[in-house]
Amino acid sequence: MTTTATTPPPVTPDDVRDAAARLAGVAHRTPVLRSRTLDALAGAEVLLKCENFQRVGAFKFRGAYNAASRLTPAELARGIAAYSSGNHAQAVALAARELGSTAVIVMPEDAPAAKRAATEGYGAEIVTYDRYTEDRVALGEALAAERGLTLIPPYEHPHVIAGQGTAALELLEEAGELDALLTPVGGGGLIAGSSTIAKALHPGIRMIGVEPESGDDTRRSLAAGHRVTIPVPRTIADGQALHTPGELTFSVNRRLVDEIALVGEDEIRAAMRFAFDRLKIVVEPSGATPLAALLSRRTAPLPGARIGVIVSGGNIDTHRFTELCGTTV
Repeated sequence: MTTTATTPPPVTPDDVRDAAARLAGVAHRTPVLRSRTLDALAGAEVLLKCENFQRVGAFKFRGAYNAASRLTPAELARGIAAYSSGNHAQAVALAARELGSTAVIVMPEDAPAAKRAATEGYGAEIVTYDRYTEDRVALGEALAAERGLTLIPPYEHPHVIAGQGTAALELLEEAGELDALLTPVGGGGLIAGSSTIAKALHPGIRMIGVEPESGDDTRRSLAAGHRVTIPVPRTIADGQALHTPGELTFSVNRRLVDEIALVGEDEIRAAMRFAFDRLKIVVEPSGATPLAALLSRRTAPLPGARIGVIVSGGNIDTHRFTELCGTTV
């Protein structure tokens, strides 16, 4: 699917604003953090939208709740299905609980233990699979059909995309006009929703997505002009370990995203350490990739610019954090 002049976009700025109204009083309005040290290292004025302080510890609650809250009473009574490596799993599980429904989540066998435990803690049933040999989309769709559940995918859903865009809307409401906005890119829902509202409010803003070097499916797809598939990447950024962009999200991102920057595994680790040591926040690998791009100067030069960064999540346990960052954190 591609969006042309005659094909309406799957998500509009008004959809993002409507999602924001629906999420008011349910999702947290997360803080915006500043650091003079970071500004000096980046050569710019950086504003961090800290979605690691969102409910479930990640921006994913925004999209999951926006989608789940629109289900009919009958659909909620039957239950919700989802597939996710962790953050969307937690988000759907909590949204289902908040709405009096139930959730069944398809999760990879090697999903971080903390994310699986939290998902179970919100009351969800978990069905595991091998992410390197099995297709989670097919498994999720089959499970939903078999049990009569409503499937809420992690990014291929207009209400999910619109919900994710509310993080950028809040940042722009607080920070004012920005020259650039950086977000991690996995399936593409966060940057698609963010671009939709950001470009509407400030057409000149530069939208920059960040991927791990081993998982550059969106960069390759944008360069090719169509979705491409790569081997499932092996990266510490588990939330970005995807092999192809979403169809809906790519239809938005091919129009609105200006640049994709890539970061290496060591750069991600360094950004996590920096966030802990200097900003006093815990950021999971996927959430640290935009910060890594700034610290490593992996984006096109933006000297003196005002740059927004969506820190997408902080779901990582102590053992994994020290394993990745070293025992002298």
